[in-house]
Amino acid sequence: MSHAEEHEGTRRDFLYYATGGAGLVATGAAVWPLVNQMNPSADVQALSSIRVDVSGVESGTQLTIKWLGKPVFIRRRTQEEIEDGRAVDLNDLPDPIAQNANIDGAAPATDENRTLDENGEWLVMMGVCTHLGCVPLGDGAGDFGGWFCPCHGSHYDTAGRIRRGPAPRNLDVPVAAFDGDELILG
Repeated sequence: MSHAEEHEGTRRDFLYYATGGAGLVATGAAVWPLVNQMNPSADVQALSSIRVDVSGVESGTQLTIKWLGKPVFIRRRTQEEIEDGRAVDLNDLPDPIAQNANIDGAAPATDENRTLDENGEWLVMMGVCTHLGCVPLGDGAGDFGGWFCPCHGSHYDTAGRIRRGPAPRNLDVPVAAFDGDELILG
């Protein structure tokens, strides 16, 4: 093979690589806007976090807020509600998992694993029944002093754990934390 033929082969290889590279760049430029449009918009991202002032929530009352289009119950429990929640035998629970996004996913559904603070005074839960997505009634409703979903008869206790009815899981506890003494961040 002569030197000219060897040079021609490398030129041909270069053209193949250059054409392939340009094709990849053009494909990426065409596909990127299609993929990028699936990202949440700025207004949706702004709504994905929330700060709630709970300084006015009295013991034994509940604040319901809307977050990401869903109700969230923020309850400041009484000492009696805390004691009732902690007295429950875990073997009596249909769902033995805490369903708390703040801790290990396999943690047991003890009252302590469902509350926001170690004293058990603050309970933050998604206000959506785990059966069909209804909004349970609160303020001591139901047979266990917690929440009751009148649509299909699910009863939740003072820690938001399912106790009776068709709901398969405890009310979900979203990611939340205190920022000082009066603000809850979600």
